Order: sequence, then C-alpha cells, then structure tokens
Amino acid sequence: MAIIGRRNTLTVLRSTSPGLYLDGGELGDILLPKRYIPREVQLGQKLPVFVYLDSEDRLVATTEMPKAMVDEFACLKVVGINSRVGAFLDWGLPKDLLLPFQEQEVPVRVGKTVTVFVYLDPRSRRIVASTRLRKFLNRSGDTYQPKQPVKLLVTGRTPLGYNAIVDNDRMGLLYHSNLAGPLTVGERTQGFVRAVRADGKLDLSLDLSGYQRVVPLKQLIVQALEANGGALPFDDSTAPEIIRDRFGCSKNAFKQALGALYKSRRIAFQSPGIRLLDNTLYLPGKPSAKAG
Repeated sequence: MAIIGRRNTLTVLRSTSPGLYLDGGELGDILLPKRYIPREVQLGQKLPVFVYLDSEDRLVATTEMPKAMVDEFACLKVVGINSRVGAFLDWGLPKDLLLPFQEQEVPVRVGKTVTVFVYLDPRSRRIVASTRLRKFLNRSGDTYQPKQPVKLLVTGRTPLGYNAIVDNDRMGLLYHSNLAGPLTVGERTQGFVRAVRADGKLDLSLDLSGYQRVVPLKQLIVQALEANGGALPFDDSTAPEIIRDRFGCSKNAFKQALGALYKSRRIAFQSPGIRLLDNTLYLPGKPSAKAG
C-alpha cells in the first residue's frame, strides 16, 4: 500500500494521456503525471515515487523527492504568506508546503529559514509543517549512550552553542567550546553523544571526546608530518576553521593531541608550526618504544 508523504516503490498499471497510473493499494490508482515519467518505462515496472496531494487536493505521484518527508524534521525557507491560512515553505516540490498559523511557535517572515516537523494531517490528508517542535520530540533519555555516533540537523544558535536534532528523534546541544568554528542552520552532519541529561536532552560533539579521539588524531598528525618532510605550519595558535579543514577535528581536540605528542617527545614547537623530532619512530613497520 502506498503511504502519503513518503517515498514509495509502486507498480505501473497502465498508460493514459495524462500519464501513468500506479498501483497505490488501498489508496487506489495514483496518477504519475506525464512530465515526471522516466524514459523507457514499461507496464509492470516498479518506480520510486513520492505520493502527496496536488494543488487541487488530488492524490498524485512524482519522481521528484522533497527536502523532507512526513515524520521528518527539516530547515526550510519561507517563500510566501497567505493571510487566511499561513505561510508556505520551499520543500523542493512545485506545490509549496503549508505551515498553518496555528502551527507557528512564533510568526514567521518571508525569506526566513525555519525548523519544522513535517506531518500528515489526519483529517484532510494534507502534508503540513509545524514549528512547535516540542510536541514531536522524544524526551526520554534511555536509548542513547555516551560516544554513540549520531546524525545531526543543526537548527539554531544559542549563547551556549548550537541546537541540533539528533537522529530525527530529540534535541541536543553542540557547545561553542567544542567547535572549531561556526555552523550553518540547516546543516546536516555526523556527530557523537557526549552525555545524556536528566531531561532527555543530549550534549553533543562533532568528534569523539577524551583520549579515544586523541589517539587516532595523534596518528593523523604524525602521518601529516611525515608526508610534509617532518614539519607542519600548524600549532595551538592556528585558527579553528583551518584545523577543521585540515584535520577534521575541533581546536580543543587538536591541542590535546599536540600536548600528548609533545609530552612523549615526538614533536617540538617551532613558533609557528610543529616539527617531528625523530622520523624513524614513525616509519612503516618500524617498532617504537614510545608508541601510544
């Protein structure tokens, strides 16, 4: 059976002048308009499509996929406001997504990017959005563990850091002190759970915390030194965004790794930059008494 607001794989039943009709199961036959028909489609073939109501509230399919589907959070741009019904959001389909007035936590403006939850109105079968995120978020804290990898959607900046929705499930926080540089609202990225708070919210990081992240980073820095003749122009005064681009970590993590390498006498600081003290310790296949 086809599901409204989700990606479906449906079978082609017949071809007509308006387009192809697909088997929607209990929803009946669903039209795939001619402009969306791929080349060389045959009867009986299965097609990946998105099912929704068109501007005339008819059930239709499209081979285009929206920026967010039903039961997903997303950051979408406000492209219009109707004084009677609400705002309209660009979600990547010809028919804009409705954000009703009653589903706005605060009034939105054209041109503003807002974080919404996309859901199916059970009465009208229309796909709509809501900025009242709390009623759609999971508040329990018993399904996540520290150091667990997660997928993040950055939703806004706060004095402490950036709010992010974790695994399309609950809210978490990325602290400024653990970031190499600014993030972009709407950015999707990988991260890790640092801690689970009593209220169910999560403290997050873009890299593993503690020594678990320092050991691989030490190895990465040593490899970079070897590949660059034993010296690099990076040290603990290097800008956070440069460190993130070069090593894929926060400045705090980079400084921890440099400190560990310095204490084990593997590097020296050159002001600016760092130098590998003994290249022979890190040659492939060469054992080291100071490996760590």
